[in-house]
Amino acid sequence: MAQNSGGGGGGNSGCGGGGANKKVEEPQAHPVKEQLPGIQYCINSPPPWPEALVLGFQHYLLTLGITVLIPSMIVPQMGGGNAEKATVIQTLLFVSGLSTLLQSFFGTRLPTVAVGSYAYLIPVTSIIQATRYKSYLDPYERFVWTMRGIQGALIIAACFQSVMGFLGLWRNAVRFLSPLSVVPYVTFTGLGLYHLGFPMVAKCVEIGLPAIIVMVFISQFLPRYIESKRPIYDRFAVLFSVAITWLFAQLLTSASVYKHKPENTQISCRTDRVGLLSSAPWIYIPYPFQWGSPTFNPGEAFAMMAASLVSLFESTGTFFAAARYGSATPVPPSVISRGAGWLGIGVLLNGLLGSVTGTTASVENTGLLALTRVGSRRVIQISAGFMIFFSIFGKFGAFFASVPLPILAALSCVLSGCVSSAGLGFLQFCNLNSFRTKFILGFSFFMGISVPQYFREYYHGGWRSAHNPGWLNDIVTVMFMSHTTVAALVALFLDVTLCRENDETRKDSGLKWWEKFSLYKSDVRNDEFYALPCSLNKLFPAL
Repeated sequence: MAQNSGGGGGGNSGCGGGGANKKVEEPQAHPVKEQLPGIQYCINSPPPWPEALVLGFQHYLLTLGITVLIPSMIVPQMGGGNAEKATVIQTLLFVSGLSTLLQSFFGTRLPTVAVGSYAYLIPVTSIIQATRYKSYLDPYERFVWTMRGIQGALIIAACFQSVMGFLGLWRNAVRFLSPLSVVPYVTFTGLGLYHLGFPMVAKCVEIGLPAIIVMVFISQFLPRYIESKRPIYDRFAVLFSVAITWLFAQLLTSASVYKHKPENTQISCRTDRVGLLSSAPWIYIPYPFQWGSPTFNPGEAFAMMAASLVSLFESTGTFFAAARYGSATPVPPSVISRGAGWLGIGVLLNGLLGSVTGTTASVENTGLLALTRVGSRRVIQISAGFMIFFSIFGKFGAFFASVPLPILAALSCVLSGCVSSAGLGFLQFCNLNSFRTKFILGFSFFMGISVPQYFREYYHGGWRSAHNPGWLNDIVTVMFMSHTTVAALVALFLDVTLCRENDETRKDSGLKWWEKFSLYKSDVRNDEFYALPCSLNKLFPAL
């Protein structure tokens, strides 16, 4: 394999050369694995139904973090109150469940969960700050008209994303990837939301930090000291961790620990300040155009299209990690393009129903595949069922959504790291003794950290509040504030221009191993993992 090629130096080369006439027996490296071993239930091997139901509920709990956080940040800026926030959360959860099912049956067919995307926050914020909505003095009226503007931009972005996927444009871009360029791509997919990890934990460190400690202890250390015939503690660590820390937070709330604390601290720490349980209706079914007919603005639509492109970058990295943790082979470009098209359908549903953001593949839920070692598609479909059920029966869903966000952020700290390690796993197919490889990896990693940090300081440094930036500024900002997008573009450009000169350099970047997965029909295992159901194969063939 590529990692064993071009290893040491020759005996007469001066550096690392001694003993050219001696035959030294070198230790054998770990063998490369096209499919990740150690996964108990892969994509097509579901666990027993009772275990699958509990695992599906775990995935549902993880989706609540993003589902609650994004509307909680956006809806108050639009002029909405707790009732509107509860309705938007239910709508977003409902669309996430539908999008997950669509992705599972028709898209990549990987065990990925579709959730709201942070990539859309910049253009959404621009729409909220548009001058045409400041004339509405009534907060509810301003909320409705702003929501209709967001819906119109999301509908245009959904059409763009669906065209990129279903017409194969995204496939033509993804086919240039190699294991070398995938390493920073997937790694930064996991690291990209680091600012929503521990910084959010620190908003209530007395429950967030114990949540991290409990999660790591239960999942990694407890199975070493308490043996069981079936994996329990590592497989259901999320449930145990949330239950323990949520109970601890309830005890602190009941003991009036936060009685005289600042309002922001009480919102983050208390279990009775979310405002969802009293505002959510008992039964509510989201329906199209519930806020009225969408309105369209060309500049805002362009900015939202840029956000959908960033979402595609991030979702593709998640697809590669999910395939690895589902013990599948790398995803063919045609399947990724098909999945991108169905993500566009999910964004269209968000635009039609009104849920303030588009959809993307969830990083945290993919990390949970690694923690549980269960990459079953059925488990994800069950989690989608929970999403739809609890979005319709709002009171029940609001109860679980009242988990303090620092607890869910603590889970994200652990699970996002699992996705990053999936990217590092592709290093086994590259020659790490090549200086080209080292340069591409080092430069793409540094730029993937440094460039988004500059744009983040630029965005939050007060310039935006003093000027009306416009849609072109939003496009540049949303593209280059994404760690995943920057790292992937830098790595792909250098990989294509530096590492494909001859067979030796192609081998160094892992292309010799990767090429057989570039076409859907080139590996028989693709039908096992990614093929549509027989009844749908003719209706939706692989692109």
